[in-house]
Amino acid sequence: MLNENTNESVESSREAVPNSGIGAAPSKMLRNWTDAKTQAFQKEIMSFEHNLGATGLFTDEALINLLERHPLDKLDVCTMGAADHPEYPNKFRTGDSRGVSAKALLDAVKAGRIWLNLRQAMNIHDDYKRVLDAMYGELAEETGNKAFNPKGGILISSPVARVPYHFDKTETILWHVRGKKRIYIYPLEQKFISDSDYEKVLTDALNDDLPYDSSFDADAKIIDLAEDTALLWPLNSPHRVDNQSFCVSVTTEYSTRQSGMKNAAMLTNATLRARMGLNPSYSDDGHMTRHVKSILGRAISKVSLAPKIVKPDMVTFKIDQDAEDFLVDVEPFQRNF
Repeated sequence: MLNENTNESVESSREAVPNSGIGAAPSKMLRNWTDAKTQAFQKEIMSFEHNLGATGLFTDEALINLLERHPLDKLDVCTMGAADHPEYPNKFRTGDSRGVSAKALLDAVKAGRIWLNLRQAMNIHDDYKRVLDAMYGELAEETGNKAFNPKGGILISSPVARVPYHFDKTETILWHVRGKKRIYIYPLEQKFISDSDYEKVLTDALNDDLPYDSSFDADAKIIDLAEDTALLWPLNSPHRVDNQSFCVSVTTEYSTRQSGMKNAAMLTNATLRARMGLNPSYSDDGHMTRHVKSILGRAISKVSLAPKIVKPDMVTFKIDQDAEDFLVDVEPFQRNF
Protein backbone atom coordinates (compact mmCIF):
# COMPACT_ATOMS: atom_id res chain seq x y z
CA MET A 1 0.00 0.00 0.00
CA LEU A 2 1.32 3.46 -0.85
CA ASN A 3 1.98 6.14 1.71
CA GLU A 4 -0.98 8.50 1.84
CA ASN A 5 0.66 11.80 2.68
CA THR A 6 4.01 11.69 0.90
CA ASN A 7 5.30 11.40 -2.62
CA GLU A 8 6.27 7.81 -3.25
CA SER A 9 8.67 6.61 -5.90
CA VAL A 10 7.76 3.20 -7.26
CA GLU A 11 11.03 1.78 -8.58
CA SER A 12 11.72 -1.46 -10.37
CA SER A 13 14.67 -3.06 -12.14
CA ARG A 14 14.35 -4.82 -15.49
CA GLU A 15 15.47 -8.40 -15.37
CA ALA A 16 16.00 -11.12 -17.93
CA VAL A 17 13.02 -13.38 -18.48
CA PRO A 18 13.24 -16.88 -19.97
CA ASN A 19 11.55 -17.51 -23.33
CA SER A 20 10.90 -13.82 -23.96
CA GLY A 21 11.45 -13.51 -27.71
CA ILE A 22 9.73 -10.70 -29.57
CA GLY A 23 6.00 -11.28 -29.54
CA ALA A 24 6.26 -14.21 -27.14
CA ALA A 25 4.87 -13.80 -23.65
CA PRO A 26 7.53 -14.33 -20.96
CA SER A 27 7.06 -17.34 -18.73
CA LYS A 28 5.70 -14.93 -16.07
CA MET A 29 4.13 -11.53 -16.70
CA LEU A 30 3.65 -10.58 -13.04
CA ARG A 31 6.57 -10.33 -10.61
CA ASN A 32 6.62 -10.59 -6.85
CA TRP A 33 2.83 -10.78 -6.48
CA THR A 34 1.69 -11.26 -2.88
CA ASP A 35 -1.49 -12.09 -0.98
CA ALA A 36 -1.54 -8.46 0.20
CA LYS A 37 -1.80 -7.32 -3.41
CA THR A 38 -4.70 -9.70 -3.99
CA GLN A 39 -6.49 -8.18 -1.00
CA ALA A 40 -5.84 -4.61 -2.22
CA PHE A 41 -6.75 -5.29 -5.87
CA GLN A 42 -9.52 -2.92 -7.08
CA LYS A 43 -9.92 -1.57 -3.53
CA GLU A 44 -6.85 0.60 -2.96
CA ILE A 45 -4.18 2.48 -4.85
CA MET A 46 -1.60 -0.23 -5.44
CA SER A 47 1.38 -1.04 -7.64
CA PHE A 48 2.99 -4.24 -8.82
CA GLU A 49 5.89 -5.27 -11.04
CA HIS A 50 5.55 -6.81 -14.49
CA ASN A 51 7.64 -8.14 -17.39
CA LEU A 52 6.15 -6.37 -20.42
CA GLY A 53 9.50 -4.82 -21.27
CA ALA A 54 11.02 -8.28 -21.68
CA THR A 55 8.67 -9.17 -24.55
CA GLY A 56 10.60 -7.01 -27.00
CA LEU A 57 7.34 -5.44 -28.20
CA PHE A 58 8.02 -1.93 -26.87
CA THR A 59 11.44 -1.06 -28.31
CA ASP A 60 11.69 1.75 -30.85
CA GLU A 61 11.98 -0.79 -33.67
CA ALA A 62 8.91 -2.70 -32.49
CA LEU A 63 6.86 0.48 -32.03
CA ILE A 64 7.72 1.70 -35.54
CA ASN A 65 6.61 -1.67 -36.90
CA LEU A 66 3.39 -1.44 -34.90
CA LEU A 67 2.66 2.12 -36.06
CA GLU A 68 3.09 1.01 -39.67
CA ARG A 69 0.32 -1.60 -39.37
CA HIS A 70 -2.03 -0.06 -36.82
CA PRO A 71 -5.37 1.18 -38.28
CA LEU A 72 -5.47 4.95 -38.68
CA ASP A 73 -9.00 5.13 -37.29
CA LYS A 74 -7.72 3.64 -34.03
CA LEU A 75 -4.76 6.02 -33.67
CA ASP A 76 -5.21 9.20 -31.65
CA VAL A 77 -2.54 11.85 -32.19
CA CYS A 78 -2.84 14.66 -29.66
CA THR A 79 -1.08 17.64 -28.16
CA MET A 80 -1.91 19.71 -25.11
CA GLY A 81 -4.00 22.85 -25.22
CA ALA A 82 -3.56 25.94 -23.06
CA ALA A 83 -1.84 25.17 -19.76
CA ASP A 84 -3.41 28.19 -18.07
CA HIS A 85 -7.07 27.38 -18.79
CA PRO A 86 -8.96 28.08 -15.52
CA GLU A 87 -10.80 24.71 -15.38
CA TYR A 88 -9.44 22.47 -18.15
CA PRO A 89 -5.65 23.00 -18.41
CA ASN A 90 -3.76 20.94 -21.01
CA LYS A 91 -6.98 19.75 -22.65
CA PHE A 92 -6.07 17.52 -25.58
CA ARG A 93 -6.25 18.73 -29.18
CA THR A 94 -6.67 16.23 -32.02
CA GLY A 95 -4.03 16.08 -34.75
CA ASP A 96 -3.51 14.65 -38.23
CA SER A 97 -0.55 12.35 -38.90
CA ARG A 98 -1.52 11.24 -42.40
CA GLY A 99 1.40 11.10 -44.79
CA VAL A 100 3.94 10.93 -41.95
CA SER A 101 6.12 7.82 -41.73
CA ALA A 102 6.02 5.71 -38.58
CA LYS A 103 9.66 6.57 -37.80
CA ALA A 104 9.03 10.30 -38.25
CA LEU A 105 5.99 10.06 -36.02
CA LEU A 106 8.02 8.41 -33.27
CA ASP A 107 10.72 11.07 -33.71
CA ALA A 108 8.02 13.74 -33.34
CA VAL A 109 6.90 12.21 -30.06
CA LYS A 110 10.43 12.11 -28.67
CA ALA A 111 11.29 15.68 -29.68
CA GLY A 112 7.96 17.50 -29.51
CA ARG A 113 4.74 17.74 -27.54
CA ILE A 114 2.92 14.70 -28.93
CA TRP A 115 0.81 12.04 -27.19
CA LEU A 116 -0.20 8.90 -29.11
CA ASN A 117 -2.88 6.41 -28.16
CA LEU A 118 -2.93 3.23 -30.23
CA ARG A 119 -6.42 2.17 -29.23
CA GLN A 120 -6.99 -1.58 -28.82
CA ALA A 121 -3.46 -2.32 -30.05
CA MET A 122 -3.20 -5.10 -27.48
CA ASN A 123 -6.37 -6.71 -28.88
CA ILE A 124 -6.16 -6.46 -32.66
CA HIS A 125 -2.52 -7.45 -33.26
CA ASP A 126 -1.82 -11.13 -32.58
CA ASP A 127 1.67 -10.64 -31.13
CA TYR A 128 0.37 -8.11 -28.60
CA LYS A 129 -2.82 -10.07 -27.96
CA ARG A 130 -0.76 -13.05 -26.75
CA VAL A 131 0.86 -10.80 -24.19
CA LEU A 132 -2.48 -9.30 -23.09
CA ASP A 133 -3.90 -12.79 -22.61
CA ALA A 134 -0.90 -13.73 -20.48
CA MET A 135 -1.20 -10.55 -18.39
CA TYR A 136 -4.83 -11.10 -17.54
CA GLY A 137 -4.55 -14.87 -17.29
CA GLU A 138 -2.11 -14.41 -14.44
CA LEU A 139 -4.20 -11.66 -12.84
CA ALA A 140 -7.18 -14.03 -12.90
CA GLU A 141 -5.12 -16.75 -11.23
CA GLU A 142 -3.80 -14.40 -8.56
CA THR A 143 -7.03 -12.56 -7.77
CA GLY A 144 -9.63 -15.25 -8.43
CA ASN A 145 -11.42 -12.86 -10.81
CA LYS A 146 -12.36 -14.80 -13.94
CA ALA A 147 -14.55 -12.10 -15.53
CA PHE A 148 -11.81 -10.06 -17.24
CA ASN A 149 -12.49 -8.98 -20.83
CA PRO A 150 -9.82 -6.31 -21.18
CA LYS A 151 -9.18 -3.80 -23.91
CA GLY A 152 -5.61 -2.60 -24.13
CA GLY A 153 -4.17 0.48 -25.76
CA ILE A 154 -0.54 1.59 -26.06
CA LEU A 155 0.43 5.12 -25.05
CA ILE A 156 3.56 6.69 -26.56
CA SER A 157 4.17 10.18 -25.24
CA SER A 158 6.71 12.98 -25.27
CA PRO A 159 8.82 14.06 -22.29
CA VAL A 160 6.60 17.11 -21.70
CA ALA A 161 3.24 15.39 -22.22
CA ARG A 162 0.50 16.14 -19.70
CA VAL A 163 -2.69 14.08 -19.42
CA PRO A 164 -5.54 16.32 -18.21
CA TYR A 165 -7.49 15.80 -14.99
CA HIS A 166 -10.06 13.08 -15.73
CA PHE A 167 -11.57 9.79 -14.63
CA ASP A 168 -12.18 6.42 -16.26
CA LYS A 169 -15.65 4.90 -16.55
CA THR A 170 -14.35 1.35 -16.09
CA GLU A 171 -11.62 -0.38 -14.08
CA THR A 172 -8.21 0.65 -15.39
CA ILE A 173 -4.62 -0.53 -14.97
CA LEU A 174 -1.62 1.47 -16.20
CA TRP A 175 1.23 -0.89 -17.12
CA HIS A 176 4.29 1.35 -17.46
CA VAL A 177 7.11 0.08 -19.70
CA ARG A 178 9.56 2.88 -20.57
CA GLY A 179 10.43 6.22 -18.97
CA LYS A 180 9.10 7.90 -15.84
CA LYS A 181 5.65 9.29 -15.12
CA ARG A 182 4.33 11.29 -12.20
CA ILE A 183 0.71 10.46 -11.44
CA TYR A 184 -1.64 12.47 -9.22
CA ILE A 185 -4.60 10.51 -7.81
CA TYR A 186 -7.38 12.34 -6.00
CA PRO A 187 -10.02 11.27 -3.47
CA LEU A 188 -13.29 9.88 -4.78
CA GLU A 189 -15.30 12.71 -3.25
CA GLN A 190 -17.80 15.29 -4.53
CA LYS A 191 -15.19 18.06 -4.26
CA PHE A 192 -13.04 16.30 -6.84
CA ILE A 193 -15.65 14.54 -8.97
CA SER A 194 -19.24 15.71 -8.55
CA ASP A 195 -22.17 13.54 -9.58
CA SER A 196 -23.22 16.09 -12.22
CA ASP A 197 -19.73 16.16 -13.75
CA TYR A 198 -19.66 12.35 -13.79
CA GLU A 199 -23.00 12.34 -15.62
CA LYS A 200 -21.73 14.85 -18.21
CA VAL A 201 -18.77 12.64 -19.02
CA LEU A 202 -20.96 9.54 -19.15
CA THR A 203 -23.18 11.10 -21.80
CA ASP A 204 -20.31 12.55 -23.88
CA ALA A 205 -18.51 10.02 -26.08
CA LEU A 206 -15.53 12.33 -26.73
CA ASN A 207 -14.78 13.70 -23.29
CA ASP A 208 -13.70 12.27 -19.94
CA ASP A 209 -12.09 15.43 -18.53
CA LEU A 210 -13.18 16.99 -15.24
CA PRO A 211 -12.93 20.62 -14.08
CA TYR A 212 -9.63 21.05 -12.23
CA ASP A 213 -8.36 23.44 -9.58
CA SER A 214 -4.70 23.49 -8.56
CA SER A 215 -5.77 23.51 -4.89
CA PHE A 216 -6.85 19.87 -5.41
CA ASP A 217 -3.19 18.85 -5.41
CA ALA A 218 -2.96 19.29 -1.65
CA ASP A 219 -5.12 16.17 -1.30
CA ALA A 220 -3.55 14.13 -4.09
CA LYS A 221 -1.44 11.03 -3.72
CA ILE A 222 1.59 11.63 -5.93
CA ILE A 223 3.37 8.60 -7.34
CA ASP A 224 6.51 8.52 -9.46
CA LEU A 225 6.10 5.45 -11.63
CA ALA A 226 9.22 3.71 -12.94
CA GLU A 227 9.69 1.18 -15.71
CA ASP A 228 8.17 -2.31 -15.42
CA THR A 229 5.68 -1.15 -12.78
CA ALA A 230 1.90 -1.13 -13.01
CA LEU A 231 -0.49 1.06 -11.06
CA LEU A 232 -4.21 0.85 -10.37
CA TRP A 233 -6.65 2.76 -8.20
CA PRO A 234 -10.24 2.49 -6.96
CA LEU A 235 -12.90 2.70 -9.67
CA ASN A 236 -13.50 6.25 -11.02
CA SER A 237 -10.78 7.94 -8.94
CA PRO A 238 -9.86 11.27 -10.62
CA HIS A 239 -6.26 11.49 -11.76
CA ARG A 240 -3.84 13.29 -14.04
CA VAL A 241 -0.37 12.47 -15.38
CA ASP A 242 2.81 14.48 -15.95
CA ASN A 243 5.60 12.81 -17.93
CA GLN A 244 9.13 13.11 -16.61
CA SER A 245 10.68 11.65 -19.79
CA PHE A 246 9.72 9.98 -23.07
CA CYS A 247 7.26 7.27 -22.05
CA VAL A 248 5.68 4.08 -23.33
CA SER A 249 2.84 2.47 -21.39
CA VAL A 250 0.00 0.02 -21.84
CA THR A 251 -3.37 1.08 -20.49
CA THR A 252 -5.98 -1.62 -20.03
CA GLU A 253 -9.63 -1.30 -19.10
CA TYR A 254 -12.34 -3.79 -18.29
CA SER A 255 -15.92 -3.61 -17.06
CA THR A 256 -17.10 -5.22 -13.86
CA ARG A 257 -20.51 -5.70 -12.33
CA GLN A 258 -19.75 -2.75 -10.04
CA SER A 259 -18.76 -0.38 -12.87
CA GLY A 260 -21.69 -1.48 -15.02
CA MET A 261 -24.23 -0.95 -12.25
CA LYS A 262 -22.79 2.43 -11.27
CA ASN A 263 -22.76 3.74 -14.84
CA ALA A 264 -26.33 2.58 -15.41
CA ALA A 265 -27.50 4.29 -12.19
CA MET A 266 -25.64 7.44 -13.17
CA LEU A 267 -27.34 7.34 -16.57
CA THR A 268 -30.72 7.29 -14.80
CA ASN A 269 -29.67 10.31 -12.75
CA ALA A 270 -28.46 12.15 -15.86
CA THR A 271 -31.86 11.53 -17.45
CA LEU A 272 -33.74 12.72 -14.36
CA ARG A 273 -31.58 15.85 -14.25
CA ALA A 274 -31.95 16.66 -17.95
CA ARG A 275 -35.54 15.59 -18.62
CA MET A 276 -37.27 16.38 -15.33
CA GLY A 277 -35.13 19.12 -13.76
CA LEU A 278 -34.40 17.03 -10.67
CA ASN A 279 -31.17 17.05 -8.68
CA PRO A 280 -30.44 13.37 -7.98
CA SER A 281 -27.40 12.23 -6.01
CA TYR A 282 -25.73 8.85 -6.47
CA SER A 283 -23.54 9.64 -3.46
CA ASP A 284 -26.58 10.00 -1.19
CA ASP A 285 -28.52 7.03 -2.58
CA GLY A 286 -28.72 3.82 -0.59
CA HIS A 287 -27.91 0.38 -1.97
CA MET A 288 -31.49 -0.45 -2.98
CA THR A 289 -32.04 2.90 -4.70
CA ARG A 290 -28.82 2.46 -6.66
CA HIS A 291 -29.91 -1.04 -7.67
CA VAL A 292 -33.29 0.18 -8.94
CA LYS A 293 -31.67 3.07 -10.82
CA SER A 294 -29.23 0.64 -12.38
CA ILE A 295 -32.10 -1.43 -13.79
CA LEU A 296 -33.78 1.75 -15.06
CA GLY A 297 -30.54 2.94 -16.60
CA ARG A 298 -30.24 -0.19 -18.73
CA ALA A 299 -33.79 0.32 -19.98
CA ILE A 300 -33.15 4.02 -20.66
CA SER A 301 -30.07 3.11 -22.67
CA LYS A 302 -32.00 0.67 -24.85
CA VAL A 303 -34.71 3.19 -25.75
CA SER A 304 -32.27 6.11 -26.18
CA LEU A 305 -33.93 8.37 -23.59
CA ALA A 306 -30.68 9.48 -21.99
CA PRO A 307 -29.34 12.94 -22.86
CA LYS A 308 -26.43 12.93 -25.29
CA ILE A 309 -23.71 15.48 -25.78
CA VAL A 310 -23.04 15.35 -29.50
CA LYS A 311 -20.09 17.26 -30.90
CA PRO A 312 -17.57 16.45 -33.62
CA ASP A 313 -13.94 15.58 -33.04
CA MET A 314 -12.19 18.59 -34.57
CA VAL A 315 -8.64 18.35 -35.93
CA THR A 316 -6.65 21.50 -35.16
CA PHE A 317 -3.05 20.62 -36.10
CA LYS A 318 -0.99 18.31 -38.25
CA ILE A 319 2.39 16.60 -37.78
CA ASP A 320 5.15 18.21 -39.86
CA GLN A 321 8.65 16.82 -39.36
CA ASP A 322 10.17 20.11 -40.60
CA ALA A 323 8.30 22.31 -38.11
CA GLU A 324 9.27 23.36 -34.60
CA ASP A 325 7.91 20.79 -32.14
CA PHE A 326 6.72 18.93 -35.29
CA LEU A 327 3.37 20.77 -35.01
CA VAL A 328 1.58 23.02 -37.49
CA ASP A 329 -1.83 24.48 -36.70
CA VAL A 330 -4.50 24.00 -39.36
CA GLU A 331 -7.94 25.42 -39.98
CA PRO A 332 -10.12 23.18 -37.80
CA PHE A 333 -11.96 20.40 -39.62
CA GLN A 334 -13.98 17.41 -38.45
CA ARG A 335 -11.96 14.24 -38.13
CA ASN A 336 -12.71 11.97 -41.09
CA PHE A 337 -9.98 9.33 -40.76
